[in-house]
Amino acid sequence: RRVRGAQTMTYKNGFAIPKHGAMPGMSQADIDELANLQPTLTYGKAKPEPPQDFVPAHVAFDKKVLLFNAYFKQTLNESDKEYYRVRPVKIYYYLEDDSISVVEPIVENSGIPQGKLIKRQRLPKNDQGEHWQWKDLNIGSDVIFYGKTFHIYDCNNYTKDFMASEGIMLNSPEACPPDPYTLSRKESQHTYVTPPTFDKLKQFIDLDRQVLRFSAVWDDRNNMFGEMRPYTLHYYKVDDTIEVREQRQPNDGHDPFPVLIGRKKIPKARSNIPSNFPSAVMEISEHEINDWLTEKDLKVGQTVVIMDRPFFLYDCDSFTQSFYQQKYGLSFTRVPVELGERKVEVKREIPPYNGFGSPQDSKQNCLSLIAQPPKKDVMKMLENDLKILRYAAVMESPNPEDKNRKFIISYSLAKDEMQIYEPHQRNAGIIEGKFLEYSQVRKPGSSIDNPEYYTPADFAIGATIEVFSRKFKIVDCDLYVLKYLEANGSRFPAATIESIRAIHADKL
Repeated sequence: RRVRGAQTMTYKNGFAIPKHGAMPGMSQADIDELANLQPTLTYGKAKPEPPQDFVPAHVAFDKKVLLFNAYFKQTLNESDKEYYRVRPVKIYYYLEDDSISVVEPIVENSGIPQGKLIKRQRLPKNDQGEHWQWKDLNIGSDVIFYGKTFHIYDCNNYTKDFMASEGIMLNSPEACPPDPYTLSRKESQHTYVTPPTFDKLKQFIDLDRQVLRFSAVWDDRNNMFGEMRPYTLHYYKVDDTIEVREQRQPNDGHDPFPVLIGRKKIPKARSNIPSNFPSAVMEISEHEINDWLTEKDLKVGQTVVIMDRPFFLYDCDSFTQSFYQQKYGLSFTRVPVELGERKVEVKREIPPYNGFGSPQDSKQNCLSLIAQPPKKDVMKMLENDLKILRYAAVMESPNPEDKNRKFIISYSLAKDEMQIYEPHQRNAGIIEGKFLEYSQVRKPGSSIDNPEYYTPADFAIGATIEVFSRKFKIVDCDLYVLKYLEANGSRFPAATIESIRAIHADKL
């Protein structure tokens, strides 16, 4: 039977609008028929729901871990200050395979091996082969893992929600008891010594770089080879330390150790220490000696004993004088002290030239212990580099075979040295080549200690020079020699320049 309902909407100009006066209505019989309607008679039996897929435990409980906070008490038998120590741990229960791990949080510089105490595994509960389950863990309960008792006092929110979903009511959280040793370290140590009113920081700020300086002398003449040795005594006001430095003199015969006593506090009586003190292996400190040298014990004109050595203070500087005048009202006067005979300075004399090498080499070897080459004029070498004056010369000799020999004399302006070269002459019977290597030639008659060497001023046309007992007569030169002498006319005699200009008159 079809049940038709009246339409409540109509269309006008393409829009759906409610239809006035037509209200949907159903009779009581229609309502009863719909209430007793059985769909199975029309559509058949309903299909059964498909079974749910099987999900293994390692998938269903993957990454689901219960966390319990616990602690255990470690007994200490070897300590007299504590009987036990409270060590908090975290118990992780893995739901996927019912395994448990115990981890202790690492505390820096604790000195205790911490970290993972029990690695992840199934822990046995008793001797019957049972293992610990999550149902056995609850707040306020004790669990025993491998003979060690752990007390659970709290857990995280996920663990509380999981236990509530499984119908297990957890106990109220507890507080972890404090560690007695940790509390004792936080407490301030009670002292029975009244702290001093002297502020070391203020002393450092006010007295830093303020040093009292005394001139002292150590009279050691009573011992063998002893003498009066001068020293400088420094007193550092910032920390009341003393330093003794030696006043060294050149060639005094002492080892080069300027510091006799390093900066430190000096006791007045160094031997006044307990007899049982192991001085062979330990240094003396303030615990053994309380009486130290201070600024009050240092005065000009008095003797102080430092490390069993008597030092006589005979003078001080202006700062030390003003300090004692302002603070103690003392005025010091220099005490005359005879320090012994002063060593006479030995005058260094250059020994005479012995003929080996050049005089410059011999003099340089006398100035330094290690042989070094003589110093050269670098600026002169740079300015006159590659500047060479060339002259033509003939040898004056009583031997008839030497009369026709011609030579070229080259003078280097950079090194002030001359070279003699003999060119090739056909049928002369003499081999060409160097007659003299570049070297300084000493004039005959000059002393060995203050030698005079040949210069371009001596190479006039017609002049004769003597080189190692052989005489050469200058007969010609190139045009560059004339130009150089004219450019530097103040350094050369006019007769030399005129002689050279005469032979180049036809070229100018």
